[in-house]
Amino acid sequence: MAAKGEFDRDTDYIATRITADGRDGFPVEPGRYRLVVARACPWANRAIIVRRLLGLEDVLSIGFCGPTHDERSWTFDLDPGGVDPVLKIPRLQDAYFKRDPDYPKGITVPAIVDVPTGAVVTNDFAQLTLDLSTEWTAHHREGAPDLYPDKLRDEIDEVAQRIYTDINNGVYRCGFAGSQQAYEAAYDRLFAALDWLSDRLRDRRYLVGDSITEADIRLFTTLARFDPVYHGHFKCNRNKLTELPVLWAYARDLFQTPGFGDTTDFVQIKQHYYLVHTTINPNQIVPKGPDLANWLSPHGREALGGSPFGDGTPPGPTREGERVPAGHGAD
Repeated sequence: MAAKGEFDRDTDYIATRITADGRDGFPVEPGRYRLVVARACPWANRAIIVRRLLGLEDVLSIGFCGPTHDERSWTFDLDPGGVDPVLKIPRLQDAYFKRDPDYPKGITVPAIVDVPTGAVVTNDFAQLTLDLSTEWTAHHREGAPDLYPDKLRDEIDEVAQRIYTDINNGVYRCGFAGSQQAYEAAYDRLFAALDWLSDRLRDRRYLVGDSITEADIRLFTTLARFDPVYHGHFKCNRNKLTELPVLWAYARDLFQTPGFGDTTDFVQIKQHYYLVHTTINPNQIVPKGPDLANWLSPHGREALGGSPFGDGTPPGPTREGERVPAGHGAD
């Protein structure tokens, strides 16, 4: 906690990068690395979406942690025996300690692990997805979208920075505020940013340019969690997402686009927040609602033009073993 009860996120991540030229000692190599995620986590959900949109399933394997964790680590309790089948570890912390036996910080997802050594390479979630778009291009599927086009990068970065500061992290600053003053400041800042986005998206289908970019992916994972979690659990309750017409239509447009809704697990999302955050929800009761069927209702955003994948094509069906379980989405 920062001064005056403000929530202060530690952003000092492992900054090693996996690049085409291997300048940090980790060159892009098919089959060498494993992306470890949890569907519940919005930062990890970004990586799941980007990997799927770019068609990297055959070159970058994926491991799913369960929706909850203890003080020590995310765990692989969804796998038989509670052990990741590739890394052969029960806890993600084991891969962090392989890199640094005295690793002092939180064990976070997403993380990319070097399979031969079993050590984490990076957990820098913001840079990680950009590198999947720009450093792994030799292995993108045919028709993969350009999620970080060179000519739009400055604008994407500018929009994404406010999204991160005021919205992605803003909901946490509301939920974990340690004083009334800090909470109200975070609340006002959050909804000012959501109003700004509503104005921006009123006459354009996507945040930057005419197709989906990294900026849209970064916003979507917070919007998907807004009504199930942030509105009540984090006291972000000026409006529900469903009460913000432009953002609600925009979110449904993305949700119905391959790669977005089919990677969103509402059951795990609710389990994570309501079970893990015992200081906020000490009785650990997980709410039944809200009704999610309306995520599949018509959105009308096609009338604004643009194309989800630009000159590219949609990804194919979700791979066996990577599908959101029946009943966990909006089905």
